[in-house]
Amino acid sequence: MKKIKTAIIGAGFIGKAHLEAIRRLGFVDIVAIGQSSQLHADEYASSLKIPKAYGNYMDLLRDNEIEVVHNCTPNHLHYEINKQALLHGKHLLSEKPLTLTSEEAKVLYELAQVKGLITGINYNYRQFPMVQQLKNMVQDNDLGEIRIIRGSYLQDWLLYNTDYNWRMEPQYGGETRAISDIGSHLFDLVQYVTDLRIVEVLADISVVHPKRYKPSKSGISFEVNSDVSVNLVDINTEDYCSVMVKFSNGARGILTVSQVSAGKKNALEINLDGLISSGTWKQEEPFRLQMGYRDKPGETILRDPSLLKKKALPYLHYPSGHEEGWTDSLKNMMNNFYEAIVNNDVLSHSVATFKEGYQIMLINDAIVRSVKTGTWEQVKSI
Repeated sequence: MKKIKTAIIGAGFIGKAHLEAIRRLGFVDIVAIGQSSQLHADEYASSLKIPKAYGNYMDLLRDNEIEVVHNCTPNHLHYEINKQALLHGKHLLSEKPLTLTSEEAKVLYELAQVKGLITGINYNYRQFPMVQQLKNMVQDNDLGEIRIIRGSYLQDWLLYNTDYNWRMEPQYGGETRAISDIGSHLFDLVQYVTDLRIVEVLADISVVHPKRYKPSKSGISFEVNSDVSVNLVDINTEDYCSVMVKFSNGARGILTVSQVSAGKKNALEINLDGLISSGTWKQEEPFRLQMGYRDKPGETILRDPSLLKKKALPYLHYPSGHEEGWTDSLKNMMNNFYEAIVNNDVLSHSVATFKEGYQIMLINDAIVRSVKTGTWEQVKSI
Protein backbone atom coordinates (compact mmCIF):
# COMPACT_ATOMS: atom_id res chain seq x y z
CA MET A 1 0.00 0.00 0.00
CA LYS A 2 1.36 3.38 -1.03
CA LYS A 3 1.75 5.67 1.96
CA ILE A 4 0.11 9.10 1.98
CA LYS A 5 2.59 11.98 1.97
CA THR A 6 1.77 14.76 4.40
CA ALA A 7 3.26 17.97 5.79
CA ILE A 8 2.82 19.93 9.02
CA ILE A 9 2.98 23.72 9.04
CA GLY A 10 3.79 24.89 12.56
CA ALA A 11 5.62 22.57 14.94
CA GLY A 12 4.75 24.00 18.34
CA PHE A 13 2.87 22.08 21.02
CA ILE A 14 -0.10 21.14 18.84
CA GLY A 15 1.99 20.53 15.73
CA LYS A 16 4.11 17.99 17.58
CA ALA A 17 0.92 16.37 18.91
CA HIS A 18 -0.35 16.01 15.32
CA LEU A 19 2.98 14.52 14.31
CA GLU A 20 2.98 11.88 17.04
CA ALA A 21 -0.62 10.90 16.31
CA ILE A 22 0.02 10.62 12.56
CA ARG A 23 3.07 8.43 13.07
CA ARG A 24 0.97 5.98 15.08
CA LEU A 25 -1.18 5.26 12.01
CA GLY A 26 1.49 3.47 10.00
CA PHE A 27 0.15 4.38 6.53
CA VAL A 28 1.10 8.07 6.45
CA ASP A 29 4.58 9.54 5.94
CA ILE A 30 5.36 13.03 7.25
CA VAL A 31 7.70 14.26 4.53
CA ALA A 32 7.92 17.99 5.29
CA ILE A 33 7.77 20.58 8.05
CA GLY A 34 7.02 24.26 7.60
CA GLN A 35 8.11 26.98 10.00
CA SER A 36 8.34 30.77 10.07
CA SER A 37 11.98 30.77 8.96
CA GLN A 38 14.33 28.38 7.20
CA LEU A 39 16.53 28.21 10.30
CA HIS A 40 13.64 27.10 12.50
CA ALA A 41 12.37 24.71 9.84
CA ASP A 42 15.79 23.06 9.55
CA GLU A 43 16.07 22.73 13.33
CA TYR A 44 12.63 21.16 13.71
CA ALA A 45 13.06 18.87 10.71
CA SER A 46 16.35 17.59 12.10
CA SER A 47 15.05 17.02 15.63
CA LEU A 48 11.81 15.40 14.44
CA LYS A 49 13.48 13.27 11.73
CA ILE A 50 11.54 14.82 8.84
CA PRO A 51 13.29 14.88 5.44
CA LYS A 52 12.17 18.27 4.09
CA ALA A 53 12.16 21.69 5.73
CA TYR A 54 10.48 24.83 4.41
CA GLY A 55 10.85 28.33 5.80
CA ASN A 56 8.11 29.58 3.45
CA TYR A 57 4.76 27.79 3.45
CA MET A 58 4.11 28.68 -0.21
CA ASP A 59 7.20 26.70 -1.21
CA LEU A 60 5.85 23.78 0.81
CA LEU A 61 2.47 23.98 -0.93
CA ARG A 62 4.17 23.91 -4.34
CA ASP A 63 5.81 20.55 -3.46
CA ASN A 64 3.89 18.05 -5.60
CA GLU A 65 4.88 15.12 -3.39
CA ILE A 66 2.78 16.53 -0.54
CA GLU A 67 -0.86 15.40 -0.63
CA VAL A 68 -2.09 16.57 2.77
CA VAL A 69 -1.37 19.63 4.91
CA HIS A 70 -1.88 20.10 8.65
CA ASN A 71 -2.20 23.78 9.59
CA CYS A 72 -0.97 24.05 13.19
CA THR A 73 -0.02 27.73 13.10
CA PRO A 74 -1.29 30.56 15.36
CA ASN A 75 -4.88 31.70 14.78
CA HIS A 76 -4.16 34.72 12.61
CA LEU A 77 -2.40 32.54 10.02
CA HIS A 78 -5.19 29.99 9.65
CA TYR A 79 -7.19 31.73 6.93
CA GLU A 80 -4.51 32.48 4.36
CA ILE A 81 -2.64 29.19 4.78
CA ASN A 82 -5.89 27.19 4.65
CA LYS A 83 -7.01 29.08 1.56
CA GLN A 84 -3.72 28.56 -0.24
CA ALA A 85 -3.61 24.87 0.71
CA LEU A 86 -7.02 24.36 -0.91
CA LEU A 87 -6.04 26.38 -3.98
CA HIS A 88 -2.97 24.15 -4.33
CA GLY A 89 -5.13 21.00 -4.22
CA LYS A 90 -4.06 19.71 -0.80
CA HIS A 91 -6.31 17.81 1.56
CA LEU A 92 -6.39 19.88 4.73
CA LEU A 93 -6.71 19.45 8.49
CA SER A 94 -6.80 22.80 10.27
CA GLU A 95 -6.42 23.64 13.90
CA LYS A 96 -9.27 25.56 15.52
CA PRO A 97 -10.62 28.14 15.25
CA LEU A 98 -10.98 27.81 11.48
CA THR A 99 -10.36 31.55 11.03
CA LEU A 100 -10.46 34.81 12.99
CA THR A 101 -13.79 35.93 11.48
CA SER A 102 -16.99 34.37 10.18
CA GLU A 103 -16.48 36.12 6.84
CA GLU A 104 -13.18 34.31 6.37
CA ALA A 105 -14.72 31.03 7.52
CA LYS A 106 -17.48 31.39 4.93
CA VAL A 107 -14.90 31.80 2.16
CA LEU A 108 -13.08 28.62 3.22
CA TYR A 109 -16.30 26.64 3.60
CA GLU A 110 -17.40 27.58 0.09
CA LEU A 111 -13.95 27.01 -1.40
CA ALA A 112 -13.72 23.56 0.18
CA GLN A 113 -17.06 22.65 -1.39
CA VAL A 114 -15.84 23.71 -4.83
CA LYS A 115 -12.49 21.91 -4.55
CA GLY A 116 -13.98 18.61 -3.36
CA LEU A 117 -11.00 17.89 -1.11
CA ILE A 118 -11.05 16.15 2.28
CA THR A 119 -11.07 18.95 4.86
CA GLY A 120 -11.50 18.91 8.62
CA ILE A 121 -10.92 20.81 11.86
CA ASN A 122 -9.21 19.33 14.90
CA TYR A 123 -12.04 19.28 17.43
CA ASN A 124 -10.50 16.13 18.87
CA TYR A 125 -12.74 15.80 21.94
CA ARG A 126 -15.32 14.18 19.68
CA GLN A 127 -12.95 11.23 19.36
CA PHE A 128 -12.98 9.96 22.96
CA PRO A 129 -14.68 6.56 23.35
CA MET A 130 -16.92 7.75 26.18
CA VAL A 131 -18.00 10.81 24.19
CA GLN A 132 -19.05 8.42 21.45
CA GLN A 133 -20.83 6.31 24.07
CA LEU A 134 -22.75 9.34 25.34
CA LYS A 135 -23.61 10.44 21.80
CA ASN A 136 -25.00 7.01 20.99
CA MET A 137 -26.97 6.93 24.25
CA VAL A 138 -28.56 10.22 23.20
CA GLN A 139 -29.35 8.82 19.75
CA ASP A 140 -30.87 5.67 21.29
CA ASN A 141 -33.04 7.84 23.59
CA ASP A 142 -31.46 6.36 26.73
CA LEU A 143 -31.57 9.82 28.33
CA GLY A 144 -34.93 10.79 26.89
CA GLU A 145 -35.40 14.17 25.28
CA ILE A 146 -32.53 16.49 26.22
CA ARG A 147 -33.93 19.58 27.96
CA ILE A 148 -30.98 21.11 29.85
CA ILE A 149 -27.34 21.26 28.75
CA ARG A 150 -24.64 22.49 31.10
CA GLY A 151 -20.98 22.67 30.22
CA SER A 152 -17.71 24.31 31.19
CA TYR A 153 -14.12 24.50 30.06
CA LEU A 154 -11.87 25.84 32.82
CA GLN A 155 -8.12 26.46 32.93
CA ASP A 156 -5.72 28.40 35.14
CA TRP A 157 -2.72 29.09 32.89
CA LEU A 158 -3.55 32.83 32.73
CA LEU A 159 -4.47 33.24 36.40
CA TYR A 160 -1.78 35.80 37.27
CA ASN A 161 -1.28 39.23 35.73
CA THR A 162 2.28 38.15 34.96
CA ASP A 163 0.94 35.46 32.60
CA TYR A 164 1.04 36.52 28.98
CA ASN A 165 0.48 34.96 25.55
CA TRP A 166 0.00 36.11 21.95
CA ARG A 167 -3.65 35.00 22.15
CA MET A 168 -4.36 38.15 24.18
CA GLU A 169 -3.60 40.36 21.18
CA PRO A 170 -6.66 40.60 18.86
CA GLN A 171 -4.56 40.85 15.71
CA TYR A 172 -3.15 37.38 16.47
CA GLY A 173 -5.85 35.63 18.52
CA GLY A 174 -9.01 37.37 17.33
CA GLU A 175 -11.64 39.60 18.92
CA THR A 176 -12.35 36.97 21.58
CA ARG A 177 -9.88 34.80 23.48
CA ALA A 178 -11.33 32.31 25.99
CA ILE A 179 -14.48 32.08 23.87
CA SER A 180 -12.68 31.18 20.64
CA ASP A 181 -9.72 29.34 22.17
CA ILE A 182 -11.50 26.88 24.46
CA GLY A 183 -15.14 27.89 24.08
CA SER A 184 -15.09 26.70 20.48
CA HIS A 185 -14.30 23.17 21.74
CA LEU A 186 -17.16 23.34 24.24
CA PHE A 187 -19.71 24.67 21.74
CA ASP A 188 -18.70 22.07 19.18
CA LEU A 189 -18.84 19.20 21.67
CA VAL A 190 -22.31 19.87 23.06
CA GLN A 191 -23.72 20.31 19.56
CA TYR A 192 -22.02 17.15 18.31
CA VAL A 193 -23.09 14.90 21.17
CA THR A 194 -26.71 16.11 21.23
CA ASP A 195 -27.11 16.77 17.49
CA LEU A 196 -28.72 20.07 18.50
CA ARG A 197 -27.80 23.53 17.24
CA ILE A 198 -27.16 26.60 19.38
CA VAL A 199 -29.67 29.12 18.03
CA GLU A 200 -29.68 31.99 20.54
CA VAL A 201 -27.30 33.29 23.21
CA LEU A 202 -27.15 35.73 26.13
CA ALA A 203 -23.55 36.31 27.18
CA ASP A 204 -21.53 37.96 29.91
CA ILE A 205 -17.75 38.32 29.96
CA SER A 206 -15.07 39.50 32.35
CA VAL A 207 -11.57 40.78 31.76
CA VAL A 208 -10.21 39.76 35.14
CA HIS A 209 -6.85 41.41 34.51
CA PRO A 210 -7.42 44.63 32.50
CA LYS A 211 -3.64 45.13 32.60
CA ARG A 212 -0.95 42.48 32.32
CA TYR A 213 2.82 42.45 32.28
CA LYS A 214 4.04 41.64 28.78
CA PRO A 215 7.60 40.26 28.64
CA SER A 216 9.99 41.40 25.96
CA LYS A 217 11.30 37.85 25.65
CA SER A 218 9.34 34.72 24.76
CA GLY A 219 7.41 32.95 27.51
CA ILE A 220 4.04 33.37 29.16
CA SER A 221 4.92 33.88 32.81
CA PHE A 222 7.71 35.19 35.01
CA GLU A 223 8.42 36.76 38.36
CA VAL A 224 7.84 40.52 38.52
CA ASN A 225 11.19 41.04 40.23
CA SER A 226 13.09 38.92 37.69
CA ASP A 227 15.51 40.34 35.12
CA VAL A 228 13.01 39.92 32.29
CA SER A 229 12.13 43.25 30.67
CA VAL A 230 8.36 43.86 30.86
CA ASN A 231 5.74 46.42 29.89
CA LEU A 232 2.36 46.88 31.57
CA VAL A 233 -0.17 46.67 28.73
CA ASP A 234 -3.94 46.95 28.41
CA ILE A 235 -5.93 43.75 27.90
CA ASN A 236 -9.24 43.81 26.03
CA THR A 237 -9.93 40.12 25.44
CA GLU A 238 -11.93 38.16 27.99
CA ASP A 239 -10.54 35.85 30.69
CA TYR A 240 -14.02 34.48 31.46
CA CYS A 241 -17.39 34.11 29.75
CA SER A 242 -20.72 32.54 30.66
CA VAL A 243 -23.35 32.07 27.97
CA MET A 244 -27.01 31.25 28.48
CA VAL A 245 -28.04 29.22 25.47
CA LYS A 246 -31.19 28.18 23.61
CA PHE A 247 -30.99 25.07 21.44
CA SER A 248 -32.84 24.09 18.29
CA ASN A 249 -35.23 21.73 20.14
CA GLY A 250 -36.14 24.34 22.75
CA ALA A 251 -33.67 23.03 25.33
CA ARG A 252 -31.89 25.53 27.55
CA GLY A 253 -28.38 25.60 28.90
CA ILE A 254 -25.44 27.52 30.26
CA LEU A 255 -21.86 27.21 29.05
CA THR A 256 -18.90 28.70 30.92
CA VAL A 257 -15.27 29.17 29.93
CA SER A 258 -12.41 30.53 32.01
CA GLN A 259 -8.64 30.72 31.76
CA VAL A 260 -8.24 32.09 35.30
CA SER A 261 -9.75 29.30 37.49
CA ALA A 262 -7.07 28.15 39.93
CA GLY A 263 -6.40 24.43 39.93
CA LYS A 264 -8.27 23.79 36.69
CA LYS A 265 -5.77 22.58 34.11
CA ASN A 266 -7.89 21.34 31.21
CA ALA A 267 -11.26 20.85 32.85
CA LEU A 268 -13.71 20.33 29.99
CA GLU A 269 -17.06 18.97 31.22
CA ILE A 270 -20.49 18.46 29.68
CA ASN A 271 -23.72 17.59 31.49
CA LEU A 272 -26.85 16.51 29.63
CA ASP A 273 -30.15 16.44 31.50
CA GLY A 274 -32.82 14.39 29.72
CA LEU A 275 -36.35 13.48 30.74
CA ILE A 276 -35.23 9.93 31.63
CA SER A 277 -31.68 10.32 32.93
CA SER A 278 -28.67 12.61 32.98
CA GLY A 279 -25.14 12.02 31.71
CA THR A 280 -21.85 13.70 32.63
CA TRP A 281 -18.46 13.41 30.91
CA LYS A 282 -15.25 15.05 32.13
CA GLN A 283 -12.16 15.29 29.93
CA GLU A 284 -9.83 14.93 32.90
CA GLU A 285 -11.57 11.63 33.78
CA PRO A 286 -12.18 10.51 30.20
CA PHE A 287 -12.65 6.81 30.89
CA ARG A 288 -16.02 7.15 32.66
CA LEU A 289 -19.54 8.43 32.22
CA GLN A 290 -21.61 9.33 35.26
CA MET A 291 -25.32 8.60 34.82
CA GLY A 292 -28.08 9.89 37.11
CA TYR A 293 -31.69 8.76 37.58
CA ARG A 294 -34.77 9.86 39.51
CA ASP A 295 -35.93 6.45 40.74
CA LYS A 296 -32.77 4.40 41.12
CA PRO A 297 -29.15 4.90 42.16
CA GLY A 298 -26.75 6.59 39.80
CA GLU A 299 -24.24 4.50 37.91
CA THR A 300 -20.78 4.81 36.42
CA ILE A 301 -20.09 3.44 32.96
CA LEU A 302 -16.41 2.65 32.45
CA ARG A 303 -14.45 2.51 29.21
CA ASP A 304 -14.77 -1.24 28.73
CA PRO A 305 -15.30 -2.89 25.33
CA SER A 306 -17.86 -5.26 26.85
CA LEU A 307 -19.97 -2.39 28.24
CA LEU A 308 -20.11 0.13 25.42
CA LYS A 309 -22.45 0.48 22.51
CA LYS A 310 -21.36 -1.08 19.24
CA LYS A 311 -20.94 2.25 17.43
CA ALA A 312 -18.51 3.47 20.12
CA LEU A 313 -16.18 0.47 19.83
CA PRO A 314 -14.08 1.74 16.87
CA TYR A 315 -12.90 4.58 19.12
CA LEU A 316 -11.25 2.37 21.74
CA HIS A 317 -8.30 0.10 21.10
CA TYR A 318 -7.19 -1.46 24.40
CA PRO A 319 -8.75 -3.71 27.05
CA SER A 320 -10.54 -2.23 30.04
CA GLY A 321 -8.21 -0.71 32.61
CA HIS A 322 -5.69 0.28 29.92
CA GLU A 323 -6.89 3.84 29.77
CA GLU A 324 -6.96 5.94 26.63
CA GLY A 325 -6.79 9.70 26.85
CA TRP A 326 -6.06 12.96 25.03
CA THR A 327 -3.27 11.65 22.81
CA ASP A 328 -5.44 8.69 21.81
CA SER A 329 -8.26 11.02 20.83
CA LEU A 330 -5.82 12.68 18.43
CA LYS A 331 -4.88 9.31 16.96
CA ASN A 332 -8.57 8.56 16.40
CA MET A 333 -8.90 11.96 14.78
CA MET A 334 -6.05 11.30 12.35
CA ASN A 335 -7.25 7.79 11.56
CA ASN A 336 -10.78 8.93 10.69
CA PHE A 337 -9.47 11.85 8.64
CA TYR A 338 -6.97 9.78 6.65
CA GLU A 339 -9.37 6.88 6.13
CA ALA A 340 -11.54 9.26 4.11
CA ILE A 341 -8.52 10.18 1.97
CA VAL A 342 -7.41 6.58 1.45
CA ASN A 343 -10.91 5.40 0.51
CA ASN A 344 -11.89 8.60 -1.33
CA ASP A 345 -14.97 8.43 0.85
CA VAL A 346 -17.23 10.67 2.93
CA LEU A 347 -15.54 12.11 6.02
CA SER A 348 -16.47 10.45 9.32
CA HIS A 349 -19.09 12.35 11.35
CA SER A 350 -16.54 12.45 14.17
CA VAL A 351 -14.34 14.87 12.20
CA ALA A 352 -15.61 18.45 12.27
CA THR A 353 -16.19 19.92 8.82
CA PHE A 354 -15.46 23.42 7.56
CA LYS A 355 -19.21 24.02 7.61
CA GLU A 356 -19.25 23.22 11.32
CA GLY A 357 -16.21 25.44 11.85
CA TYR A 358 -18.03 28.27 10.08
CA GLN A 359 -21.08 27.69 12.30
CA ILE A 360 -18.90 27.95 15.43
CA MET A 361 -17.70 31.35 14.18
CA LEU A 362 -21.33 32.46 13.80
CA ILE A 363 -21.92 31.47 17.45
CA ASN A 364 -18.88 33.55 18.36
CA ASP A 365 -20.34 36.52 16.47
CA ALA A 366 -23.65 36.22 18.33
CA ILE A 367 -21.84 36.12 21.68
CA VAL A 368 -19.91 39.28 20.81
CA ARG A 369 -23.16 41.02 19.82
CA SER A 370 -24.85 39.89 23.02
CA VAL A 371 -22.03 41.23 25.19
CA LYS A 372 -22.36 44.60 23.47
CA THR A 373 -26.19 44.80 23.57
CA GLY A 374 -26.84 42.99 26.85
CA THR A 375 -29.69 41.09 25.16
CA TRP A 376 -30.42 37.72 23.60
CA GLU A 377 -28.93 37.42 20.12
CA GLN A 378 -29.82 34.90 17.44
CA VAL A 379 -27.09 32.79 15.82
CA LYS A 380 -27.21 33.25 12.08
CA SER A 381 -27.90 30.05 10.16
CA ILE A 382 -25.83 28.84 7.23
